Amino acid sequence: MSTARAVTSNSIYWLALSLTPGIGPTRGRKLVERFSTIQDVFHASLTELEAENLQAHSAQHIALGKSLELANDELAKAAAAGIQIVCRNDEGWPARLSEIYDPPLVLYVRGDIEALSRPGIAIVGTRHPTPYGIGMAERLSCDLASRGLAIFSGMARGVDTAGHRGAIKGKGKTVAVFGTGVDVIYPRENKKIAGGILECGGALVSEFPLESFAAPQNFPIRNRIISGLALGVLVVEAGEYSGTRITARCALEQGREIFAVPGNVISRNSWGPNTLIKQGAKLTATWEDVWEELPADVKHQLESEWAPQASDEEPTSSLFGNELSPAEKKLLSILRQDESTHIDAIMEKLEGQISSSEVFTALFELELSGKVKQMAGKNYVKSF
Repeated sequence: MSTARAVTSNSIYWLALSLTPGIGPTRGRKLVERFSTIQDVFHASLTELEAENLQAHSAQHIALGKSLELANDELAKAAAAGIQIVCRNDEGWPARLSEIYDPPLVLYVRGDIEALSRPGIAIVGTRHPTPYGIGMAERLSCDLASRGLAIFSGMARGVDTAGHRGAIKGKGKTVAVFGTGVDVIYPRENKKIAGGILECGGALVSEFPLESFAAPQNFPIRNRIISGLALGVLVVEAGEYSGTRITARCALEQGREIFAVPGNVISRNSWGPNTLIKQGAKLTATWEDVWEELPADVKHQLESEWAPQASDEEPTSSLFGNELSPAEKKLLSILRQDESTHIDAIMEKLEGQISSSEVFTALFELELSGKVKQMAGKNYVKSF
């Protein structure tokens, strides 16, 4: 366990540094560079620390041993909750994260820590997607995850949640990067999604201390980790002032590939991806569009892992299989993927063809099979 490694290695010092008030990742890294090693920072005198332009309370926290006390308490809480804490140079630290300008000093991880190092794609977008956006995020993440790519996202409402859900449906691995402590599920309604991520061998990760609440400033900060863990970032619906722009900018600065799903030009949610496409992002409509941009060694690795039966379990199989009843086929023929249809409109369109009881039965069966999704207000869309 990484918590055990932390007790016997330099990790306790990195954790203590991360818990020191007034010291973030960049300042912490520069401080270690000034003193040569992380141990030297904690063996320095108050005068030596203050000479490095540290704030008085930060220097005192280190010199008086308060930071190390906090680190030991944090390790005990993490161990009791089954949470791993990994630091730079620890086994399990994702190498890609060390490539970015300002990597975190530590990571708190629930689940399989190896999922953080898998080749993967970040899927991000608006918290208020259209049915089209939800469908595309789920479809692409399902297809990519079923082929071995990890799906990285932030578990926010909207596109993030759809991305995690799609990966779970594809029986793949997905990693949620929190803007809270890793022991604080936010938003609360995603508790089931968090459970599904862990059950599928994924992970929940955060750089913030345990019990950290959902402070607004935390979410833009964590976006660099989402893009940093991934080989590329896929944007699915984002408005002109969406926080998704921060993740896309981080990805560009980190040298990651940018993918974008095109949208309706008159939709506000299409501004982000359409603008990115104009600026050179890869237009993405299917999983193949992402796949062909992957490095050759990554494709070879993933293809070697594929189960022989993968082709028999194609996640994007036809919606119109022979198992559908006549009523189900009629329903699917009038429902759309990019626009929801209210139950009253469905009844009106099918009046005289099938009874209302048959409509409700067919909708129920189609929802169970995942071919139809019910939105808010008794609106329905065809799943991808």
